[in-house]
Amino acid sequence: MTPTSDPTPAFRPAAPADHGGAGNGGPDAVVLDVHGDVAGLTAAIMDIESVSGNERALADAVEGALRALPHLSVVRNGDSIVARTELGRAERIILAGHLDTVPLPTTEGARGTVPSSWVGEVLYGRGATDMKGGVAVQLAIAATLPEPTKDITFIFYDHEEVAAAKSGLGRLVRENRELLDADFGILLEPTNGTVEGGCNGTIRFEATTRGLAAHSARAWMGENAIHAAAPILTRLAVYEPATVTVDGLDYRESLNAVKIHGGTAGNVIPDGCVVEINYRYAPDKSPAQAEAHVRSLLDGFDLVRTDSSAGARPGLNAPAAASFVAAVGREPLPKYGWTDVARLSEMGIPAVNFGPGDALLAHSDDEHVTAAAIRECLAALTRWLS
Repeated sequence: MTPTSDPTPAFRPAAPADHGGAGNGGPDAVVLDVHGDVAGLTAAIMDIESVSGNERALADAVEGALRALPHLSVVRNGDSIVARTELGRAERIILAGHLDTVPLPTTEGARGTVPSSWVGEVLYGRGATDMKGGVAVQLAIAATLPEPTKDITFIFYDHEEVAAAKSGLGRLVRENRELLDADFGILLEPTNGTVEGGCNGTIRFEATTRGLAAHSARAWMGENAIHAAAPILTRLAVYEPATVTVDGLDYRESLNAVKIHGGTAGNVIPDGCVVEINYRYAPDKSPAQAEAHVRSLLDGFDLVRTDSSAGARPGLNAPAAASFVAAVGREPLPKYGWTDVARLSEMGIPAVNFGPGDALLAHSDDEHVTAAAIRECLAALTRWLS
Protein backbone atom coordinates (compact mmCIF):
# COMPACT_ATOMS: atom_id res chain seq x y z
CA MET A 1 0.00 0.00 0.00
CA THR A 2 1.37 3.44 -0.88
CA PRO A 3 1.10 6.42 1.47
CA THR A 4 -1.64 8.96 0.94
CA SER A 5 0.89 11.42 -0.44
CA ASP A 6 1.89 8.76 -3.01
CA PRO A 7 5.67 9.33 -3.14
CA THR A 8 7.07 8.95 -6.63
CA PRO A 9 8.93 5.64 -7.07
CA ALA A 10 12.56 6.50 -6.41
CA PHE A 11 14.36 3.91 -8.51
CA ARG A 12 14.47 2.34 -11.93
CA PRO A 13 16.57 -0.38 -13.60
CA ALA A 14 19.80 0.91 -15.08
CA ALA A 15 22.61 -0.26 -17.29
CA PRO A 16 25.79 -1.41 -15.58
CA ALA A 17 27.83 1.48 -14.22
CA ASP A 18 31.60 1.89 -14.23
CA HIS A 19 32.83 1.93 -10.63
CA GLY A 20 36.51 1.71 -11.35
CA GLY A 21 36.52 -1.92 -10.31
CA ALA A 22 34.82 -1.24 -6.99
CA GLY A 23 31.27 -2.28 -7.85
CA ASN A 24 29.83 -5.21 -9.75
CA GLY A 25 27.27 -3.41 -11.96
CA GLY A 26 25.12 -5.88 -13.86
CA PRO A 27 21.65 -5.88 -15.39
CA ASP A 28 19.98 -5.47 -12.01
CA ALA A 29 21.92 -2.32 -11.09
CA VAL A 30 19.63 0.41 -9.76
CA VAL A 31 19.53 4.17 -10.29
CA LEU A 32 18.16 6.06 -7.30
CA ASP A 33 16.04 9.16 -7.88
CA VAL A 34 17.65 11.46 -5.33
CA HIS A 35 15.62 14.50 -6.44
CA GLY A 36 12.20 13.08 -5.56
CA ASP A 37 10.34 12.64 -2.28
CA VAL A 38 12.78 11.56 0.43
CA ALA A 39 10.26 9.07 1.89
CA GLY A 40 9.95 7.36 -1.48
CA LEU A 41 13.73 7.38 -1.76
CA THR A 42 13.92 5.63 1.62
CA ALA A 43 11.64 2.86 0.35
CA ALA A 44 13.78 2.45 -2.76
CA ILE A 45 16.94 2.16 -0.67
CA MET A 46 15.29 -0.36 1.65
CA ASP A 47 14.29 -2.47 -1.34
CA ILE A 48 17.98 -3.09 -2.06
CA GLU A 49 18.76 -5.79 0.51
CA SER A 50 22.04 -4.98 2.26
CA VAL A 51 22.53 -7.26 5.25
CA SER A 52 26.10 -6.85 6.55
CA GLY A 53 28.48 -8.37 4.02
CA ASN A 54 26.01 -7.86 1.17
CA GLU A 55 26.23 -4.08 0.75
CA ARG A 56 27.67 -4.12 -2.76
CA ALA A 57 24.44 -3.54 -4.73
CA LEU A 58 23.41 -0.62 -2.50
CA ALA A 59 26.92 0.82 -2.54
CA ASP A 60 26.81 0.67 -6.36
CA ALA A 61 23.52 2.56 -6.40
CA VAL A 62 24.71 5.19 -3.92
CA GLU A 63 27.96 5.69 -5.79
CA GLY A 64 26.11 6.05 -9.09
CA ALA A 65 23.79 8.68 -7.60
CA LEU A 66 26.69 10.67 -6.16
CA ARG A 67 28.83 10.54 -9.30
CA ALA A 68 25.91 12.03 -11.24
CA LEU A 69 26.17 15.19 -9.10
CA PRO A 70 28.88 17.40 -10.65
CA HIS A 71 29.44 19.50 -7.52
CA LEU A 72 30.79 16.51 -5.58
CA SER A 73 34.14 14.72 -5.61
CA VAL A 74 33.62 11.01 -4.97
CA VAL A 75 36.00 8.32 -3.65
CA ARG A 76 35.08 4.68 -3.11
CA ASN A 77 36.89 2.26 -0.81
CA GLY A 78 35.40 -1.23 -0.97
CA ASP A 79 31.71 -0.72 -0.23
CA SER A 80 32.25 2.63 1.49
CA ILE A 81 31.91 5.94 -0.32
CA VAL A 82 33.06 9.46 0.55
CA ALA A 83 31.63 12.43 -1.37
CA ARG A 84 32.75 16.02 -0.70
CA THR A 85 31.84 19.55 -1.65
CA GLU A 86 34.86 21.77 -2.27
CA LEU A 87 33.43 25.29 -1.89
CA GLY A 88 36.06 26.80 0.40
CA ARG A 89 33.58 27.40 3.23
CA ALA A 90 34.81 28.40 6.67
CA GLU A 91 33.45 25.19 8.22
CA ARG A 92 33.28 21.57 7.08
CA ILE A 93 30.78 19.12 8.53
CA ILE A 94 30.36 15.38 8.14
CA LEU A 95 27.04 13.68 7.42
CA ALA A 96 27.58 9.95 7.94
CA GLY A 97 25.50 6.79 7.78
CA HIS A 98 25.95 3.05 7.33
CA LEU A 99 24.52 1.07 4.42
CA ASP A 100 24.13 -2.32 6.08
CA THR A 101 21.34 -3.83 8.14
CA VAL A 102 21.03 -6.73 10.54
CA PRO A 103 19.70 -10.00 9.05
CA LEU A 104 16.12 -10.18 7.86
CA PRO A 105 13.51 -11.41 10.37
CA THR A 106 12.52 -15.07 10.24
CA THR A 107 9.26 -14.78 12.16
CA GLU A 108 6.25 -15.61 9.99
CA GLY A 109 4.24 -12.49 9.22
CA ALA A 110 7.00 -10.07 10.27
CA ARG A 111 6.79 -6.75 8.44
CA GLY A 112 10.36 -5.64 9.07
CA THR A 113 11.68 -7.39 5.96
CA VAL A 114 12.61 -6.68 2.33
CA PRO A 115 11.04 -5.40 0.12
CA SER A 116 9.52 -2.54 2.06
CA SER A 117 5.78 -1.91 2.35
CA TRP A 118 3.59 1.08 3.08
CA VAL A 119 0.62 1.16 5.47
CA GLY A 120 -0.77 4.65 5.06
CA GLU A 121 2.11 7.01 5.80
CA VAL A 122 4.13 4.38 7.69
CA LEU A 123 6.98 2.57 5.94
CA TYR A 124 7.75 -0.98 7.11
CA GLY A 125 10.84 -3.06 6.38
CA ARG A 126 14.35 -3.92 7.41
CA GLY A 127 16.42 -0.75 7.75
CA ALA A 128 13.43 1.58 8.07
CA THR A 129 14.87 3.08 11.24
CA ASP A 130 18.40 1.66 11.27
CA MET A 131 19.20 3.49 9.17
CA LYS A 132 18.07 3.81 5.57
CA GLY A 133 15.90 6.81 6.33
CA GLY A 134 19.08 8.59 7.39
CA VAL A 135 20.91 7.43 4.25
CA ALA A 136 18.05 8.78 2.12
CA VAL A 137 18.32 12.15 3.88
CA GLN A 138 22.07 12.24 3.16
CA LEU A 139 21.47 11.58 -0.54
CA ALA A 140 18.66 14.13 -0.74
CA ILE A 141 20.88 16.83 0.76
CA ALA A 142 23.72 15.90 -1.58
CA ALA A 143 21.39 16.33 -4.55
CA THR A 144 19.37 19.37 -3.55
CA LEU A 145 22.00 21.57 -1.84
CA PRO A 146 24.82 22.10 -4.36
CA GLU A 147 25.97 25.23 -2.50
CA PRO A 148 25.42 24.72 1.24
CA THR A 149 26.65 27.32 3.71
CA LYS A 150 29.17 24.80 5.03
CA ASP A 151 31.32 22.35 3.11
CA ILE A 152 29.96 18.84 3.56
CA THR A 153 31.66 15.45 3.60
CA PHE A 154 29.12 12.68 3.00
CA ILE A 155 30.19 9.26 4.30
CA PHE A 156 28.34 6.04 3.44
CA TYR A 157 29.96 2.93 4.91
CA ASP A 158 29.61 -0.82 5.21
CA HIS A 159 29.77 -3.38 8.04
CA GLU A 160 28.48 -1.30 10.95
CA GLU A 161 26.21 -4.02 12.37
CA VAL A 162 29.00 -6.58 12.89
CA ALA A 163 32.36 -6.82 14.65
CA ALA A 164 34.15 -3.49 14.90
CA ALA A 165 37.18 -4.88 13.09
CA LYS A 166 35.10 -5.08 9.87
CA SER A 167 33.76 -1.51 10.05
CA GLY A 168 33.88 0.38 6.77
CA LEU A 169 34.21 3.62 8.69
CA GLY A 170 37.18 2.20 10.55
CA ARG A 171 38.72 1.23 7.21
CA LEU A 172 38.22 4.77 5.89
CA VAL A 173 39.91 6.17 8.99
CA ARG A 174 42.91 3.90 8.39
CA GLU A 175 43.17 4.28 4.61
CA ASN A 176 41.54 7.61 3.67
CA ARG A 177 42.07 9.72 6.76
CA GLU A 178 42.85 12.82 4.67
CA LEU A 179 39.25 12.86 3.38
CA LEU A 180 37.67 12.89 6.82
CA ASP A 181 38.90 16.10 8.45
CA ALA A 182 35.97 18.23 9.62
CA ASP A 183 34.86 20.69 12.30
CA PHE A 184 31.68 18.86 13.31
CA GLY A 185 29.94 15.57 12.54
CA ILE A 186 26.38 14.30 12.41
CA LEU A 187 25.64 10.57 12.35
CA LEU A 188 22.14 9.98 11.00
CA GLU A 189 21.26 7.14 13.36
CA PRO A 190 17.61 7.12 14.53
CA THR A 191 16.93 9.62 17.32
CA ASN A 192 13.25 10.49 16.77
CA GLY A 193 14.36 13.78 15.26
CA THR A 194 16.13 14.96 18.42
CA VAL A 195 19.83 15.71 18.71
CA GLU A 196 21.49 13.05 20.86
CA GLY A 197 24.96 14.02 21.98
CA GLY A 198 27.93 11.67 22.11
CA CYS A 199 27.44 8.12 23.31
CA ASN A 200 28.20 5.76 26.17
CA GLY A 201 31.26 3.56 25.96
CA THR A 202 31.00 -0.22 26.06
CA ILE A 203 33.34 -2.87 27.43
CA ARG A 204 32.86 -6.64 27.75
CA PHE A 205 34.47 -9.28 29.94
CA GLU A 206 34.38 -13.01 30.54
CA ALA A 207 34.49 -14.05 34.19
CA THR A 208 35.51 -17.69 34.53
CA THR A 209 35.05 -19.98 37.51
CA ARG A 210 36.58 -23.46 37.72
CA GLY A 211 35.62 -26.57 39.61
CA LEU A 212 36.13 -30.32 39.55
CA ALA A 213 34.06 -32.64 37.38
CA ALA A 214 32.27 -35.60 39.00
CA HIS A 215 29.20 -37.77 38.44
CA SER A 216 26.15 -35.85 39.65
CA ALA A 217 25.10 -38.90 41.68
CA ARG A 218 28.33 -38.44 43.66
CA ALA A 219 28.39 -34.65 43.67
CA TRP A 220 30.48 -34.54 46.85
CA MET A 221 33.39 -35.81 44.79
CA GLY A 222 33.43 -32.68 42.65
CA GLU A 223 33.30 -28.90 42.83
CA ASN A 224 30.49 -27.12 41.00
CA ALA A 225 31.86 -24.27 38.86
CA ILE A 226 28.37 -22.91 38.11
CA HIS A 227 27.64 -22.58 41.83
CA ALA A 228 31.00 -20.82 42.17
CA ALA A 229 29.71 -18.14 39.82
CA ALA A 230 26.90 -17.20 42.22
CA PRO A 231 28.91 -14.40 43.94
CA ILE A 232 29.57 -12.82 40.55
CA LEU A 233 25.85 -12.72 39.80
CA THR A 234 25.07 -11.46 43.30
CA ARG A 235 27.51 -8.55 42.98
CA LEU A 236 26.05 -7.61 39.60
CA ALA A 237 22.47 -7.95 40.85
CA VAL A 238 22.96 -5.55 43.77
CA TYR A 239 25.13 -3.11 41.83
CA GLU A 240 23.53 0.31 41.46
CA PRO A 241 24.55 1.92 38.15
CA ALA A 242 25.35 5.60 38.15
CA THR A 243 23.89 8.48 36.17
CA VAL A 244 26.73 10.78 35.20
CA THR A 245 26.36 14.35 33.93
CA VAL A 246 28.77 15.13 31.10
CA ASP A 247 28.70 18.59 29.51
CA GLY A 248 25.11 19.09 30.62
CA LEU A 249 23.69 15.71 29.53
CA ASP A 250 22.84 12.88 31.94
CA TYR A 251 24.22 9.50 30.84
CA ARG A 252 22.75 6.41 32.50
CA GLU A 253 25.20 3.57 32.97
CA SER A 254 24.51 -0.16 33.19
CA LEU A 255 26.51 -3.22 34.23
CA ASN A 256 25.00 -6.63 33.55
CA ALA A 257 25.62 -10.30 33.03
CA VAL A 258 24.48 -10.86 29.44
CA LYS A 259 25.27 -14.54 28.97
CA ILE A 260 26.29 -17.55 31.06
CA HIS A 261 27.43 -20.96 29.95
CA GLY A 262 28.99 -24.00 31.57
CA GLY A 263 28.66 -27.72 32.06
CA THR A 264 28.99 -30.67 29.71
CA ALA A 265 26.11 -33.06 30.43
CA GLY A 266 23.02 -33.50 32.56
CA ASN A 267 24.73 -35.97 34.88
CA VAL A 268 28.09 -34.26 35.33
CA ILE A 269 29.09 -31.70 37.94
CA PRO A 270 30.45 -28.80 35.82
CA ASP A 271 34.14 -28.01 36.10
CA GLY A 272 33.92 -24.68 34.26
CA CYS A 273 31.54 -21.73 33.96
CA VAL A 274 31.83 -18.45 32.07
CA VAL A 275 29.77 -15.36 32.80
CA GLU A 276 29.82 -12.73 30.05
CA ILE A 277 29.52 -9.15 31.34
CA ASN A 278 28.82 -5.87 29.56
CA TYR A 279 29.45 -2.45 31.10
CA ARG A 280 27.96 0.61 29.38
CA TYR A 281 29.72 3.60 30.86
CA ALA A 282 29.40 7.37 30.63
CA PRO A 283 31.79 9.24 28.31
CA ASP A 284 33.56 10.90 31.23
CA LYS A 285 35.54 7.65 31.57
CA SER A 286 38.30 6.19 29.43
CA PRO A 287 38.22 2.48 28.56
CA ALA A 288 41.03 1.95 31.07
CA GLN A 289 39.00 3.62 33.83
CA ALA A 290 35.94 1.55 32.92
CA GLU A 291 37.98 -1.64 33.07
CA ALA A 292 39.45 -0.70 36.44
CA HIS A 293 35.94 -0.09 37.78
CA VAL A 294 34.69 -3.54 36.75
CA ARG A 295 37.82 -5.28 38.01
CA SER A 296 37.42 -3.56 41.39
CA LEU A 297 33.80 -4.72 41.65
CA LEU A 298 34.69 -8.30 40.71
CA ASP A 299 37.99 -8.47 42.55
CA GLY A 300 39.09 -12.04 43.17
CA PHE A 301 37.63 -13.52 39.99
CA ASP A 302 39.36 -14.51 36.75
CA LEU A 303 38.34 -11.66 34.43
CA VAL A 304 39.34 -11.32 30.77
CA ARG A 305 38.44 -8.28 28.66
CA THR A 306 37.01 -9.39 25.30
CA ASP A 307 35.90 -6.13 23.68
CA SER A 308 36.15 -2.40 24.32
CA SER A 309 34.96 0.75 22.55
CA ALA A 310 35.39 4.23 23.98
CA GLY A 311 32.42 6.54 24.32
CA ALA A 312 32.16 10.08 23.00
CA ARG A 313 31.49 13.33 24.83
CA PRO A 314 28.31 15.15 23.73
CA GLY A 315 29.94 17.30 21.04
CA LEU A 316 27.64 20.21 21.85
CA ASN A 317 30.49 22.61 22.61
CA ALA A 318 31.51 22.78 18.96
CA PRO A 319 30.72 26.17 17.33
CA ALA A 320 28.49 24.46 14.76
CA ALA A 321 26.53 22.57 17.39
CA ALA A 322 24.57 25.51 18.83
CA SER A 323 23.27 26.61 15.44
CA PHE A 324 22.35 23.04 14.55
CA VAL A 325 20.46 22.50 17.81
CA ALA A 326 18.61 25.77 17.16
CA ALA A 327 17.66 24.62 13.67
CA VAL A 328 16.28 21.35 15.07
CA GLY A 329 14.35 23.22 17.77
CA ARG A 330 14.46 20.55 20.48
CA GLU A 331 16.47 20.10 23.66
CA PRO A 332 19.37 17.66 23.11
CA LEU A 333 19.41 14.29 24.85
CA PRO A 334 22.22 11.82 25.63
CA LYS A 335 22.81 8.73 23.48
CA TYR A 336 22.91 5.68 25.74
CA GLY A 337 23.97 3.14 23.15
CA TRP A 338 27.36 3.11 21.41
CA THR A 339 27.47 4.63 17.92
CA ASP A 340 30.15 5.62 15.44
CA VAL A 341 30.19 9.19 16.78
CA ALA A 342 32.86 7.64 19.02
CA ARG A 343 35.08 7.07 15.97
CA LEU A 344 34.64 10.70 14.94
CA SER A 345 35.31 11.89 18.48
CA GLU A 346 38.49 9.80 18.58
CA MET A 347 39.67 11.73 15.50
CA GLY A 348 39.06 15.01 17.33
CA ILE A 349 35.78 15.72 15.53
CA PRO A 350 32.91 16.60 17.91
CA ALA A 351 29.81 14.75 16.74
CA VAL A 352 26.16 14.12 17.52
CA ASN A 353 23.48 11.64 16.47
CA PHE A 354 20.44 12.93 14.59
CA GLY A 355 18.11 10.95 12.36
CA PRO A 356 14.55 9.87 11.62
CA GLY A 357 12.79 7.04 13.43
CA ASP A 358 12.63 5.47 16.87
CA ALA A 359 15.82 3.65 17.86
CA LEU A 360 13.73 1.25 19.97
CA LEU A 361 12.31 -0.19 16.73
CA ALA A 362 15.74 -0.91 15.24
CA HIS A 363 16.37 -4.60 14.46
CA SER A 364 12.77 -5.48 15.38
CA ASP A 365 10.37 -7.65 13.38
CA ASP A 366 8.10 -4.61 13.23
CA GLU A 367 10.72 -2.07 12.13
CA HIS A 368 9.08 1.02 10.65
CA VAL A 369 9.31 4.78 10.22
CA THR A 370 6.82 7.47 9.26
CA ALA A 371 7.17 9.45 6.07
CA ALA A 372 6.77 12.62 8.13
CA ALA A 373 9.77 11.76 10.33
CA ILE A 374 12.04 11.36 7.31
CA ARG A 375 10.81 14.60 5.72
CA GLU A 376 11.17 16.52 9.00
CA CYS A 377 14.76 15.32 9.40
CA LEU A 378 15.58 16.50 5.90
CA ALA A 379 13.85 19.83 6.53
CA ALA A 380 15.84 20.50 9.73
CA LEU A 381 19.19 19.77 8.10
CA THR A 382 18.24 21.78 5.03
CA ARG A 383 17.34 24.80 7.20
CA TRP A 384 20.68 24.60 8.93
CA LEU A 385 22.76 24.11 5.80
CA SER A 386 20.96 26.77 3.78
